[in-house]
Amino acid sequence: MGLGPYLFLAILEGLVQASVLTVTAVGLSLVFGVMRVVNVAHGEFFMLGAVFAWFISTLLAGHPTLGFIAALILSPLIVGAIALASERLILKRLNYDPEATIVATIGLLYVFQQSALIFFGPNAQAVEPPFYYKIRFPWFGYDAYKLFIIAAAVLLMAGIWLLMRKTRIGLVMRATQMDRETAQAFGISVDAVSAGVFALGAMLAAVAAVLVVPIQQAHYLMGLDPLLLSFIVVIIGGLGSIQGTIVAAIIIGLSDGILSVFFSPTLAKMVSTLLVAFVLVFRPNGLFGKAER
Repeated sequence: MGLGPYLFLAILEGLVQASVLTVTAVGLSLVFGVMRVVNVAHGEFFMLGAVFAWFISTLLAGHPTLGFIAALILSPLIVGAIALASERLILKRLNYDPEATIVATIGLLYVFQQSALIFFGPNAQAVEPPFYYKIRFPWFGYDAYKLFIIAAAVLLMAGIWLLMRKTRIGLVMRATQMDRETAQAFGISVDAVSAGVFALGAMLAAVAAVLVVPIQQAHYLMGLDPLLLSFIVVIIGGLGSIQGTIVAAIIIGLSDGILSVFFSPTLAKMVSTLLVAFVLVFRPNGLFGKAER
């Protein structure tokens, strides 16, 4: 078997990683773009999404598809409610001060992580995929569920684009992102927008976790990698730029998949870090970011 099949497999694996990373990182980008808050606890919302997915799927006996569908609906709602409570009780009281919110979200990170350790336990738990099916290519069989992850991510991003560009809610969010004071002067409830965006960002992270946990495992420490990779993607794409986040996630996901297959996952992480360094040197605002005036 020549190089081509291995490259094809690497691209497929890279697209799966890029899909999960895109959904996770867009949530982080939305929060920063609209609220100007660096949410260090974003990875823990991802972790909570996976943990609740495991809990919900184990509660529902029967076909795994039922548990997966229930988890895909309920887990993001639960995580969104937790994020909304965190925003109302903590971030709002800090008046979204950049330095204070970084410290506060670091505190939330440890609270969520240790709470998961206490109630979920230290052991990784597997979640059964909703279906088992192999798609046969000429060289190998490939898990159809992984292709479902890619399709689900594309649909989610299309939904986010429609929300931001074609609805009144998106218009209000973009107005708040451009100028909070002017938006408030025109009668927009900036506090309500901030609360909704923070919850939406956390829900996107939870959706990504529910999608990926059947091919990984739920664990109380699993939020670190998504957090770091999401920051890398948001920095490369441009802070607050959804378009840039999607492009950067595809670049990082594909490079990670290809380098992991042909070399090692460690090299893939090194390349991602070097990309951040180059972007910060040559394009400090990211590939699609705009300099603040």
